[in-house]
Amino acid sequence: MRIVILAAGQGTRMRAEVPKVLVTIKGKPMLEYLVKSVINSGIDKTPIIIVSHDNESLIKKALADYPCQYAVQDKQLGTGHALSCAKELVGNTDYLICFYGDHPFVNAATIKKLAEGNNGPISMMTVILPDFEDWRAGFYHWGRLIRIDGQVKAITEFKDADEATKKIMEVNPGFYCFDNKWLWENIDKLKNENAQREYYLTDLVKLAFEQGLNINTFPIKAEEAIGINTKEELERAEKLYQ
Repeated sequence: MRIVILAAGQGTRMRAEVPKVLVTIKGKPMLEYLVKSVINSGIDKTPIIIVSHDNESLIKKALADYPCQYAVQDKQLGTGHALSCAKELVGNTDYLICFYGDHPFVNAATIKKLAEGNNGPISMMTVILPDFEDWRAGFYHWGRLIRIDGQVKAITEFKDADEATKKIMEVNPGFYCFDNKWLWENIDKLKNENAQREYYLTDLVKLAFEQGLNINTFPIKAEEAIGINTKEELERAEKLYQ
């Protein structure tokens, strides 16, 4: 089993002088928190970090104490394209776990739970919220899970969601475990027919559903799933961490 962390995004909303994943929380880059949890989980001692040409040297320097591997996403074409850049390094393994580098609070036990809960082409964690108030406001702009009779049909990104979809309280933190063989047979089927004109990793869920396959889901605590895209979200995260 291999673990891939997507960290090539520019993070322009953060308005920081360093790549978003290197913005610090209590003096340590947010990406470092996640990498440390991944290594401590024992699932993959040399996680693969997807970087860009612009941030590669900075990220490698920040993670110099960790035995990571690196793959470069040469064009910003979305999360699906970013994961595809890891194919050569992933190699012939049974499963692949994927995280985003701006989720610093995922702990090692949760990573092990995701690894042990693999069942079918995709297993994923979700966050079920009571509301989008207070520190939970940052979750409002996350993708929503669309279900039919309890089964996950698709994930609709916020920018593509109508008002009814935005009222769904189950959101997607982007923590996946893929069957490796199924992943590489299907990732090239992704299309960029969306508001961002990007290849969404989330569209693999729809593909699995259309193939009649099961998507296994289990919840994660909202506090652990927090993502950081803006200075406001960074401030909320620091308060919760403290």
